[in-house]
Amino acid sequence: MEKITSFQVDHRKIVPGMYVSRIDGDITTFDLRLKKPNAGNYMSHVEMHTTEHMIATFIRNSAIGRYIIYFGPMGCRTGFYLLTRGLANKTVLETLKKVLKDVIMYEGRVFGDTEEECGNYRELELEDAKNICREYLYILNSYSGVDKDFEYPQ
Repeated sequence: MEKITSFQVDHRKIVPGMYVSRIDGDITTFDLRLKKPNAGNYMSHVEMHTTEHMIATFIRNSAIGRYIIYFGPMGCRTGFYLLTRGLANKTVLETLKKVLKDVIMYEGRVFGDTEEECGNYRELELEDAKNICREYLYILNSYSGVDKDFEYPQ
């Protein structure tokens, strides 16, 4: 059986950041890594779930919303995948930073927090998502943008 692309990356070398996981035609899969793999510090289910609700809603309503194919969590609880169509990496980075700020500043109910809208609506906590977004924004703000190659560490 052939290994899928994400299993061919040496997870011992990955640090929190933003990486291009793969490119399929005009679709780019970004690895949004918030936690160091296998380091024992993972997102809780509530952190991951709420962050997914908030970022997915904000990014799909952003200027690049029509180019978003998918945003969702990694099962290992160390990050998220973001699939886009036809966008420059720097555009995605800058939009993501704005979206993280939007989550941090948001006051109100978690998007999709009802039984009708979510399969596990009781496990959502806005402050948890805000904390995760603060951590990740700090990491992304260290990127120089144009100078960042978005490649995994070798």
